[in-house]
Amino acid sequence: MESAKRSVVVAGASGFIGRLLVSDLLTSGCRVVALVRSTGGALPGNDPGLTTVAWDGKNDGEWRRFLSGADAVVNLSGESIGAARWTVARKAKLLQSRIGPTRVLVNAMKDASPNLSSFINASAVGYYGDVPEGEVTEERGAGNDFLSGICSEWEAEAHEATRFGVRVVTLRSGVVLDARQGALPRMLLPFRLFLGGPLGSGRQWFPWIHRDDEIRAIRFALDSQLISGPLNLTAPNAVRMDEFAAILGRVLHRPNAVRVPAFVLRIVLREMANMVLTGQRAVPAKLLGAGFTFRFGTLETALADLLGKA
Repeated sequence: MESAKRSVVVAGASGFIGRLLVSDLLTSGCRVVALVRSTGGALPGNDPGLTTVAWDGKNDGEWRRFLSGADAVVNLSGESIGAARWTVARKAKLLQSRIGPTRVLVNAMKDASPNLSSFINASAVGYYGDVPEGEVTEERGAGNDFLSGICSEWEAEAHEATRFGVRVVTLRSGVVLDARQGALPRMLLPFRLFLGGPLGSGRQWFPWIHRDDEIRAIRFALDSQLISGPLNLTAPNAVRMDEFAAILGRVLHRPNAVRVPAFVLRIVLREMANMVLTGQRAVPAKLLGAGFTFRFGTLETALADLLGKA
């Protein structure tokens, strides 16, 4: 079926990536069913191709019938990993906010029509854990930290859909760069105050992707029936934290000399500090092998575009 005629159900449609994806799908002529916790969100409610349906990510409801008329489901549900410190209760909520919605979606797929051919489920490069050296492709196994555990369980839940003949792709995204949302705005303020610099040793890898390439890669996964399993959504040129800080400072015309020591981050963030003190040189091997081309292959061009200095 042509992409312009495709009907896609998007769970987590009111989130950062969800809103961008829904807008892109509608622009290309797709019919979109947006599953959201509140129908009063910021989605374009006047677009005739959009149907907004409330769901809680836990229970069956009206949303289930929309799967029968869909060609694909994209699941982007999940609480923000970096929104609050990782207490025991917070960890449980982060896991359940991913496993629960994925499980109810997969359970509903067994009753969907044969038209439903693809399930695109979010994940993250955190799956691999900390890998100080060497390229990390989709062939590498899981790490052994908290984020690795979440991603492993999440992906395993999504792959249950293969039992119903559905193609499953798990999107192992790097840090999605956007000037207004996600991680980048929090990094910009210190630089604009002339207090920017690397975090920790600066030797850790920083796998990143421009927001436009993130959406293009998700669309590529939707359209490419030969792609299945894990898919790294990262730019082909990962950088270390030292290089990220240097390039960001250069684009902003600001110094990058104020390093934040690892012990300070661990005092403030505790276990959550691992998000910025560890990393991996994740490379988009399967995307490149399938013919995907990046619009923003280098960090400098990506930041210049996002920060209006191209």
